[in-house]
Amino acid sequence: MMIHMRPRTTSPRALLTLGVAGMLLLSACGGGGEPTAEAAETSSTVAAATTTSTTQAPTTTTTTVPATTTTTPAPTTTRASTTTTTTSSTTTTTVVREATFYESQETEPVAPPTDSYAAEPVIPLGRIQIPKIGVDDEMYEGIRMTTLDYGPGHWPGSAMPGQAGNVVVGGHRTSKHRVFRNVDQLVPGDQIIFSDANGTHVYAVNRVEIVEPSDVWIINPTPTPTATLFACHPPGSTAQRIVVFADLVS
Repeated sequence: MMIHMRPRTTSPRALLTLGVAGMLLLSACGGGGEPTAEAAETSSTVAAATTTSTTQAPTTTTTTVPATTTTTPAPTTTRASTTTTTTSSTTTTTVVREATFYESQETEPVAPPTDSYAAEPVIPLGRIQIPKIGVDDEMYEGIRMTTLDYGPGHWPGSAMPGQAGNVVVGGHRTSKHRVFRNVDQLVPGDQIIFSDANGTHVYAVNRVEIVEPSDVWIINPTPTPTATLFACHPPGSTAQRIVVFADLVS
């Protein structure tokens, strides 16, 4: 199992509920409970500047257009060009810079439930598959124990599969279906596949970490499409949490 550390950033809105999250900690798991947390939003900004120089003999005039900044909402390509003109001939040089940006996550994870064992509506969202460890289960909306007893649960307010942001999913390791029992066997490159009404979305594991129950930063929104799976650790204990981070590949 590979263990790395992920930067801990918390949005202003996440700080408002962090006190509650800190008390409830990350709940879920078999025999105890597993995760809770908040998040942050980010946006991508692209700056482009165009400078045109015109030279005429015997005088030279240079005009500079100030740089402008725009916020890029979707995948976007930015191009910057420079043109030089003389009286005898014209030479044009174009420099193209390409970069892809994704929309920020449109929602934030809800505050952790005050009662982890309270009933909530059973809402199927689709399926989650992890071929490496034989997982192929229905996924539901909600992170209360009553929902996780049916199957892995999607944290309300986190991104949906395939969207920009962080898809957060919790599950049991030792009780009921034990869907995340062997997530500690996952290594970078292993696939996590979500299937829903919008199609099939494939994520690739990039790392696995062991964190404390108070490390609610794991559900923070992300600027690119990611997925985060969490469960109690070690199996049968609520002492820590095992977290699998993955990136959207298709």
